Amino acid sequence: LFLSLPVAAVRAQVQQEPFLQTTEDTGINISCSHPKKRTEDYIHFYRQLPGRGPEFLALTARGSKGLLDIAGELSVSEDGSSSALWLRRPRRGDAAVYYCALGD
Repeated sequence: LFLSLPVAAVRAQVQQEPFLQTTEDTGINISCSHPKKRTEDYIHFYRQLPGRGPEFLALTARGSKGLLDIAGELSVSEDGSSSALWLRRPRRGDAAVYYCALGD
């Protein structure tokens, strides 16, 4: 079983891969590049399941943050120029569009 994970950048200041794919139970990293991130900016991650509105997943300005609800982790690089949403054991229900946004 392959999980298709379309991803999208919601503002011009962030960039993501347009499409990622993994198998069920095989961890995947959803990366986001934001070289113009300011110290006070937060990285927001959302996902949109088929037929639903966007769902907030997490936000952080720096460091790492465990996400129990989705069995994953959100981390921001030391210099703040990139972040990654790690899905530890994605399941069929995790197939969605994942959005990364930069803001306060």
